[in-house]
Amino acid sequence: MYEHTYPEKRYRITLDFLKSVAPEGTRILDLGIKNPFGEIMKKEGFLVENTGGEDLDEDRNSLSRSDAELVTALEIFEHLLSPYEVLKSIKADKIVASIPLRLWFSNAYRSKTDPWDRHYHEFEEWQFDWLLEKTGWEIKKRKRWTHPVKKIGFRPLLRLFTPRYYMVYAERVNHGQ
Repeated sequence: MYEHTYPEKRYRITLDFLKSVAPEGTRILDLGIKNPFGEIMKKEGFLVENTGGEDLDEDRNSLSRSDAELVTALEIFEHLLSPYEVLKSIKADKIVASIPLRLWFSNAYRSKTDPWDRHYHEFEEWQFDWLLEKTGWEIKKRKRWTHPVKKIGFRPLLRLFTPRYYMVYAERVNHGQ
């Protein structure tokens, strides 16, 4: 069983969630470049294509060209300046999206070495729900979970019980109208 194969908690939870809303063989457009989780989805029987690493704030052509049934947007919207435009541009009628939640006890993430590895948005659940609603999506399923770290301190203690990740499955409402 994959629980033993995929040691990262986030991968196990995401795969369980995906399998609960999409059957094996589903054609998926995974936003972002090829990545380890995309390979896991392929091993589990999903047909996965990725966007090409283009800046989706500027170039959304891959979204309109894809014939995927479902889009996965796993920890990508927080990096975009305009996730609104990306969500409006998705051609598929189904989406599984996950985001890191804004933590009251920690500043937004920003890499000191990689200019692309930073969070422009860190959402609260209601904000992400509203973004989806405003862009024509109806949330059908939700999940949130913690992500403890192996450090000692006040913030690591808070991470034991403060949800860090939020995932939704949503379907397009009135697509094409």
